[in-house]
Amino acid sequence: MKPLSDCWLYAFVDTAFLRGRAPERLAQELCDGGADLIQLRAKGSSREEILRLSQAILPVTRRAGVGLVINDHPSLAQEVGADACHLGQDDFFGAGHTHVAALLAPHSALGTLRIGLSTHTPQEARRALAAGADYLAIGPVYPTATKPDARPVTLEYVRWAAANVAVPWFAIGGINLGNLHDVLAAGARRICAVSAILNASAIPAACRQFKRQLLASGH
Repeated sequence: MKPLSDCWLYAFVDTAFLRGRAPERLAQELCDGGADLIQLRAKGSSREEILRLSQAILPVTRRAGVGLVINDHPSLAQEVGADACHLGQDDFFGAGHTHVAALLAPHSALGTLRIGLSTHTPQEARRALAAGADYLAIGPVYPTATKPDARPVTLEYVRWAAANVAVPWFAIGGINLGNLHDVLAAGARRICAVSAILNASAIPAACRQFKRQLLASGH
C-alpha cells in the first residue's frame, strides 16, 4: 500500500451496509473509485467470519494497491497479511494496552502492521500519539447512524487536530458531499466515509466525487 501520508479517502466495507452485496464486489467498486484505504468493519461477526471476509477482500485490495484495514482484530490482521488494524479507545486502552508495539508479532514475515486509533477529544489524541499510533481517527464530527450513541465532536476538534496532530489523521462521522467543504475548511485533509459512499447509487462515482474535492483542497 502507499504511505499513510499519501492516503486521502478512507472507505469501508461495513457488513451492516452489505444488503446482500458481496463484500469483495464492494471492495472492487471502492478501489475503482479511488479509495486509498478500505476498512473491513464487521461488528458482531465471529472471528472465523471476519477471517473469511478478509481473505475474500485482500486479493482485491492487493491488486489495486489499496491498504486493507481490519477493525478490532490485530492478531487476525497480522494472520491474513492486512496492512493495518483499527481500534477504538475501549478496544485498546480499555483492554490494558499502553503502546501499539505490544500488539505486533515480533518477527512477522508479513511486515509491520500499522495501528490506527479512534479519538474523540484532544486528551485521547495525545494519549494515542504517546502510544505510538500510526494514524488517528478524529470524530465523529457530525451525528452518524453508524454510531448513534456517539456525541459529535464538532469542527472544533477538527481544527484542534489540524493544529496539533503530526501523524496522518482522518476526520470521520457523518461526513458527506454536502458538508465536506466545511470539514476541509476546518483543516482536515483526509476523511473517512461510510454511509455516504455505501448508500450511494453508484459507489465508484461517489468515491470519485469525494476524492476530487479532497485533492482540490490543497495537499
